[in-house]
Amino acid sequence: MTTEEIVNSLKTGSQETYKLVYFNHHEWLCNYIYKLSHDYYLSEDIVQEVFLRIWLNRESLHIKSSIKSYLFRSCHNEYLQYLRKQKVKTDFLEKLRVETIFEMYDNEDFQKEYANKLESVLKLLPPKCKEVFIQAKLDKKKYKDIAEDLNISVKTVEGHMTKALKIIKTQTSVAPFLILLLDIF
Repeated sequence: MTTEEIVNSLKTGSQETYKLVYFNHHEWLCNYIYKLSHDYYLSEDIVQEVFLRIWLNRESLHIKSSIKSYLFRSCHNEYLQYLRKQKVKTDFLEKLRVETIFEMYDNEDFQKEYANKLESVLKLLPPKCKEVFIQAKLDKKKYKDIAEDLNISVKTVEGHMTKALKIIKTQTSVAPFLILLLDIF
């Protein structure tokens, strides 16, 4: 069948033609989207969405290129639309997270609680480890600069940071809260 015959047949509601197009292209399209996304279920969803839209809009279907080309382009565009939605969702969630933390941080009681938790955790750290941690997280210095200041290697700085974070993570009531704040501020 030519593309024009396929389109005309779909416009009349031919389920046989729809099945033919679906079975001839479904696997190929899923493989294409999978190569882009590395997500089997997402590729299935995108291809399914394209075929569903074709069926629902079959009466107004206009395909000037080959059916394969049309399906390829439709799936590709659907995948790009998915990526745009994900970016907007991710950007929104990140913005919301930062706003929430700033609102919390702006609260005087929160600042006192944060300072108390930070102080209690810092008391648990060995002196050199504490010094490295303060310079890295509170003073926002780079490991290289800390190493120069303390006359130690960058690897030693990394070791102290690993040790400090392990100790902080053992303080389960404080860890997520404290690490999140130290990474933001």
